Amino acid sequence: QSIDIAHQNMKKGKLFINRGTVENSQINRSPFSYLENPASERSRYSSNTDKEMVMLKMVDENGQDLGLISWFAVHPVSMNNTNHLVNSDNVGYASYLFEQDKNKGMLPGEGSFVAAFASSNLGDVSPNTKGPFCINTGESCNNPQSTCPVGGATMCMAAGPGNDMFDSTRIIGQNIYLKARELYEKASQEVTGPLSSAHQWVNMSDVSVELNATHTVKTCKPALGHSFAAGTIDGVGAFNFTQGSVEGDPFWDEIRDQLLGEPSNETKACHKPKPILFSTGEMTRPHPWHPDVVDVQIAAIGSLAIIAVPGEFTTMSGRRLREAVKKEFDSHGTPRMDVVIAGLCNVYTHYITTYEEYQVQRYEAASTIYGPHTLSAYIQLYRGLARAIATNTVQDLPHGPEPPVFTIGNITLVPPLIADRAPVNKTFGDVLQEVRQQYQARDVAEVTFVGANPRNSAENATEHNFLTVERYANSSDSWDVVQNDASWDTRFYWTKGLLGRSNVTVEWHIPHGTEPGVYRIRYFGHYKKKLSNTHALSVPFEGTSSAFEIT
Repeated sequence: QSIDIAHQNMKKGKLFINRGTVENSQINRSPFSYLENPASERSRYSSNTDKEMVMLKMVDENGQDLGLISWFAVHPVSMNNTNHLVNSDNVGYASYLFEQDKNKGMLPGEGSFVAAFASSNLGDVSPNTKGPFCINTGESCNNPQSTCPVGGATMCMAAGPGNDMFDSTRIIGQNIYLKARELYEKASQEVTGPLSSAHQWVNMSDVSVELNATHTVKTCKPALGHSFAAGTIDGVGAFNFTQGSVEGDPFWDEIRDQLLGEPSNETKACHKPKPILFSTGEMTRPHPWHPDVVDVQIAAIGSLAIIAVPGEFTTMSGRRLREAVKKEFDSHGTPRMDVVIAGLCNVYTHYITTYEEYQVQRYEAASTIYGPHTLSAYIQLYRGLARAIATNTVQDLPHGPEPPVFTIGNITLVPPLIADRAPVNKTFGDVLQEVRQQYQARDVAEVTFVGANPRNSAENATEHNFLTVERYANSSDSWDVVQNDASWDTRFYWTKGLLGRSNVTVEWHIPHGTEPGVYRIRYFGHYKKKLSNTHALSVPFEGTSSAFEIT
């Protein structure tokens, strides 16, 4: 539906490019891996993360604002893995702020201006700028294994700049937004010239890479290493896995052998020094666990080349790729190209580290699924695409092997929806816990309703809104919607009870500067009603709080 709407709204316009530095918004979460890269290479850069934001401003023929897309390397993990709310994290908040600024008087998700914040080479980049600390003792765990003296790796977590994860999301998101707005307002360099793109399918488990005249190496069948299970300082794993494992663990290897089968000697040798936890390239039931056939793609708009990469390149991997592509354009008569990496495009293939980072096997390296020469293979492939665009020979590029198409059928790991039930003498949408009569800015207005599973609504309506905050307008004797479920200040909690019963609590964290007046909170849901053993119906309902005053 989004694609349809965008397609119907296409219009002629102009593009402007700008770039600038975003400060205080990222750290390298695997600094010890980064240090494995050659000192001569590291000395060319002032930081172990890429701080540059590249921004494309879009206006129509009359110069009216249409929107922007910006690329910046940071993981949207300011909300850590204890968070159970659906939200779009730091870059989502940046987008929200920009769109609220441009679509004046509109609710989030409405209005014509679109601000897109896209990812780049964010593989080893975290927004949790205070760095890793042991959550039990408070001491730093910034060590090669990210472990704590008491409790091991599971205690080592990074924190953002705020008082809690919501506050950190807000701070990092605002930093990104403010830089984007500044770049947008000052963008004057127009992007003009021809439009071209090159795309290729490639079997990434079998690429021969020519390192130099005498040396050829190969990629491997996909596999994940032991440190994959350790997670990162942004979201730790379970059990006793640690980052930087270059040896397997006999206990877990034995369980793996019994459940999933032992990796072949060929795969083990190819991935060295990675100890293989899951040999996903050799796991095919009920479908292959990882892709072999992957797409590589470059889109060029005038002097801008967008490298669409199928995963998460680390800082140094991204630098090497950008440099190689730029060189390729330079040497084939298209100098001065702006080269940007668009991360996480097309199919997902986890992480891509440099060969040197791969040797120490932290999380990103353990998740470099095609082995130690993955980056070199991609560089070779993207150079080929760049050369084809530069020499106008895209039509001669081999199409590559067709990717397989799977009919997943009705395999699902999501539990089936059961019929919803309301308590005795109550109905769906009834208020169980009422709002207070009066609030001030910075208070939290809270109301609890008899609820139903929100999945009913998600499966029934593409554009469902779960809640509104409404303000009473005297002049028209009506209620105006001022916030919805996408607003930063509202939160929607679903609490599951027994036998199909559940509650919904809506919170409104009343922001500073809220206009005094009379307000109410509404909840919109669907409950599932069983008609027979095979048929069920989803019935829409709503609930409304009492009116309350903000003074």
